[in-house]
Amino acid sequence: MSGHSKWSTIKRKKGALDAKRGKIFTKLIRELQTAARMGGGDPDSNPRLRLIIDKAKQANMPKDNIERAVAKGAGGTDGENFEEAVYEGYGPGGTAILIETLSDNKNRTVGDVRHALAKNGGNLGASGCVAYLFDKKGILLFEAGDSLDTDAVLEAALEAGADDVIESEQGCEVVTSPNEFHAVKEALGGAGFEPSSAEVTMEPSTMVKLVGKEAEQMLRLADVLEDLDDVQNFYANFDISEEDLESFAS
Repeated sequence: MSGHSKWSTIKRKKGALDAKRGKIFTKLIRELQTAARMGGGDPDSNPRLRLIIDKAKQANMPKDNIERAVAKGAGGTDGENFEEAVYEGYGPGGTAILIETLSDNKNRTVGDVRHALAKNGGNLGASGCVAYLFDKKGILLFEAGDSLDTDAVLEAALEAGADDVIESEQGCEVVTSPNEFHAVKEALGGAGFEPSSAEVTMEPSTMVKLVGKEAEQMLRLADVLEDLDDVQNFYANFDISEEDLESFAS
């Protein structure tokens, strides 16, 4: 599991995201409106919208909120038009960082991103400087427990079209192509396997081990980026030990 994924999992367990739920909903509404505006309001014919609806449900966003955001975006006339942009840079210890944004003011957004990186041991880079280190993949996480039958998950996942199943002490990760993600998720759910998290994400091909001050800086940077309204997602190739992650999260 990538460092960012482990960090998000630990914070979710500790309830650290609860205080930010309003901000999370605001970001999801932007994504829902933008996806519906670009590809229409029917998730069956708009794969991007379907993924974001799943993401919103996973965040416990009320159904009415989701439907209103989709309807508003599909209408295409009300509300702000947000533009997408991806920024690349480096974090503490030379970690690679990919930042996806939705903004109505790109000058503000790039300034905020540059400031966040500079204040936390990083810097903004040129387009293409780190993107080659990431691959777009679907990741479904099943946490370890007495009820988790990893052999059964593996068999069901591979039969449904998954690329790989990776076992660890934390449980297992089912890896899919972006195109097969929804079908694999549906098949596993139908077989009685519900993931603790499921998303299409950017997985790093190499990892950078961080300890001590650099680890603290990286996690502080992660929090700052998550707090920026215009940042929808960010991905980084840091690897921090489970013990340090638990310690910093507390």
